[in-house]
Amino acid sequence: MVDSLNIAVAQSPADLFGPQARLAWLAECLARLDGQEVDLLLLPELFLTGYNIGEKVTEWAEPVAGSSARTIAALACRHNIAIHYGFAEREGERIYNAAACIARNGTLLACHRKLLLPPGFEGDHFSPGESYTQFEIDGIKAATLICYDAEFPETFRAVASAGAELVLVPTALGAQWGVVANTVIPARAFENGIYVCYANSCGTENDMSFFGGSCVIAPNGAELARAGAGEEILQAKIEKGAVQAAQSRLPYLIDRQNLRGLCREFDPAQALSLRNMATGAPEQI
Repeated sequence: MVDSLNIAVAQSPADLFGPQARLAWLAECLARLDGQEVDLLLLPELFLTGYNIGEKVTEWAEPVAGSSARTIAALACRHNIAIHYGFAEREGERIYNAAACIARNGTLLACHRKLLLPPGFEGDHFSPGESYTQFEIDGIKAATLICYDAEFPETFRAVASAGAELVLVPTALGAQWGVVANTVIPARAFENGIYVCYANSCGTENDMSFFGGSCVIAPNGAELARAGAGEEILQAKIEKGAVQAAQSRLPYLIDRQNLRGLCREFDPAQALSLRNMATGAPEQI
């Protein structure tokens, strides 16, 4: 069984206008990766449409098996690379902030709908997803969390406890939120003993500036690759053995179960008694 995965994380320009321009950029990106033995390419949140686009998201939303998905499937087959990309998914009257993974043979491996929608543009245009999404690629158990999803320790605990070894995070992180990319995401990898790949946009889109800072974090919290503020393609190797080693050395996922039922209310009277014992002062009533 394959126990490693060569992954590329693309930090794409935010100002690419519309699906056709973005698909053209993707084709160029894949051509640059030819011959480099990449198994999976991770793209940012809402890569196919752009993020800060207002009502255009309604116009550019597509079904999970829409025309753009068919184009991406053809690119995956042509370049022999699985592609994980963010898009606006239309199902009936609803639109979801979603991310799909298409295998190197062009089949759909998974489609995740963002669970937690921050107020504003997302809350106004999207419906929330209802479940976690896990799948397997080349023997590695993967899960998808989109941007805000990944900023909650509970979401990572849930997918890691269910066996995920790699969490793929497409994001649209604004320039003012660098603490998420630099601190929160490495902590999520370390506290669960898993790999995290984080793909952000860069530059400016309709007056919104993006932080960049895409990264690949190892199960021990170390940075395997980190982007700056501009367009960039990162590469790293994901190894199942590193997950096993990290989780054996620090068994957070097992030991956390011992914390259940330990919560109790604080008793001020007990604290008062202890203070008086220490100072020799009489107890107050």
